[in-house]
Amino acid sequence: MRILLAEDDTLLGEGLRAGLQQLGFQVDWVHDGLAAERELRANPYAACVLDLSLPLKDGLSVLTVIRGAGVTLPVFVLTARDALHDRVRGLDAGADDYVVKPVDMRELAARLRALVRRSHGQPQECLMARDVLLDPAARAVHKAGEPVLLSSREFDLLHTLMLHAGRVLSREQLEKHLYSWGQEVESNAIEVHVHRLRRKLGNALIQTVRGVGYVLMRSSSASP
Repeated sequence: MRILLAEDDTLLGEGLRAGLQQLGFQVDWVHDGLAAERELRANPYAACVLDLSLPLKDGLSVLTVIRGAGVTLPVFVLTARDALHDRVRGLDAGADDYVVKPVDMRELAARLRALVRRSHGQPQECLMARDVLLDPAARAVHKAGEPVLLSSREFDLLHTLMLHAGRVLSREQLEKHLYSWGQEVESNAIEVHVHRLRRKLGNALIQTVRGVGYVLMRSSSASP
């Protein structure tokens, strides 16, 4: 799951990025509001962790602008501003959650997963497709009740496809969901991961739409 972190405090930003990466997130980190606005307009992040006290453009202005531009991804405001009127303004501007620093990393990760899950119409933490169960918190997958060992990248790809079940995603879209800045992407990386997932989970789960991309089937009767 690829997220954007907008935080100008270097020490805190490094801690947040490292902690979220350890919990399975791909994290792009920007240090000012203009960069945050630019990235949120340009890339399909699963969510954003947004500080309000950013240089060049404050986080509240960033939030107002992206919502006005139709950017609907979940935004988690993490800030030192604890006054009631700040919380009200942040939520009214379009924040999906608002927490005052400091925050426990496990709680932050759980809140982010919940926001992303709800944004895709998934009320439950665990995702199910056919006989495959994916638990984002535990980063575990079971098929017909039996555990299946996946690499970190295979898990992230399956998680992305399950969140977008029934929707065709191109290779380029999947790469943007899976890889953060600076990560080298082989030209056939998505194809390789899909092949390995099919080998472990069966060929019927992920279908190829020729010339377009891949779709995860909701059920045995679904079609791309």
